[in-house]
Amino acid sequence: MAGQKIIERAVKEGRTALTEIEAKELLRQAGINVVETRLAVSKEQAVAVSQQLGFPVVLKIVSADVLHKTDAGGVKLGLKTAVQVGKAWDEIMKSVKKAFPNAKIEGVSVQPMAKPGVEVIIGMSKDAQFGPVLMFGLGGIFVEIIKDVSFRIVPLLKRDAKEMVREIKGFPLLSGYRGSEPVDIENLENLLLKVSEFVEKTPEIKELDLNPIFAYKDGAVAVDARVILEKTAAD
Repeated sequence: MAGQKIIERAVKEGRTALTEIEAKELLRQAGINVVETRLAVSKEQAVAVSQQLGFPVVLKIVSADVLHKTDAGGVKLGLKTAVQVGKAWDEIMKSVKKAFPNAKIEGVSVQPMAKPGVEVIIGMSKDAQFGPVLMFGLGGIFVEIIKDVSFRIVPLLKRDAKEMVREIKGFPLLSGYRGSEPVDIENLENLLLKVSEFVEKTPEIKELDLNPIFAYKDGAVAVDARVILEKTAAD
């Protein structure tokens, strides 16, 4: 399996964190909708990929040693021209090398700017007693500020997914608040079930975060992904 090869390569290299490129490819192979993301290993390639994908684009540092990319100055949003992409490359490299001088940098990821939607998060962590536990809630900055989330033990049933979505206090933002357009709630439920099945079949994963996921009236897409492997995965 191609997905297993991604994990095996990371383990062989002694890494417990997948890069964003690897994490998204792993999820894509599991049938989870992620925004198209390509690796650029030079400034010139970043410009070329941006032109292929179409502006505006997002650039993010690709390094297993930099988990919190925004805090390290490793993210640039809404780049509309080749000149802006080139400048963003220089600024990202300067900031990240200053914050993490010993980090192994593979390049930057380039992805088109996804259209705005209601931001939600799906996460997984392993409990010592219960095993994998799935989390759902409002995404983006709301996760840390509001902490409006629900939890269920993996594997999820359809009933569990329905309850998780409806339990959060922010559910009105999903169902249509004061005339706003409701999102595709059934799609979010199916997404939870897909993630549940994925983590159940992939015991090497210790933590997983899809944040944010942009939820729309006709689907949803994960624009960022983080995967942490078990330290004992090679044993």
